[in-house]
Amino acid sequence: MTDAAQIQLRPARPEDATAIAALLTDEGFPAGPSDIVDRLGRFATPQSRVIVAEHDQVILGFIAVHAMARFEHGDWIVRILALVVDAGARERGVGRTLMSEAERVGHELGAAFVEVTAGHHRPEARHLYESLGYDSTVTTYLRKKL
Repeated sequence: MTDAAQIQLRPARPEDATAIAALLTDEGFPAGPSDIVDRLGRFATPQSRVIVAEHDQVILGFIAVHAMARFEHGDWIVRILALVVDAGARERGVGRTLMSEAERVGHELGAAFVEVTAGHHRPEARHLYESLGYDSTVTTYLRKKL
């Protein structure tokens, strides 16, 4: 059994693409390794990070974050774009460790806050975010498919 103290965090590399693709696919977002390699390339900026959590060289999960400058204020926000933990590794602190890393990145980049969305069909994710102090009453999120 893995606990949070045994989880290693590091930047995702192209050779992680197969594992990341499998995690996304298992969560209902089909992706192949070449898709992930392309996405890692798009995240190769100072404001973007994809971090994997691993134990004994096995990837347990990952988080993708991007910092954006706000126009209405002179600060930044960090947006969590993806967080996936392998179903067999849940409830072991992997998600909490990855969220902590997102917050660390936010501090490093001078962000005012971190934001994340959780679909209503993922109550366990919503519970994790709320347990970490994320405000679930801020729900003015609208989207239009292009």
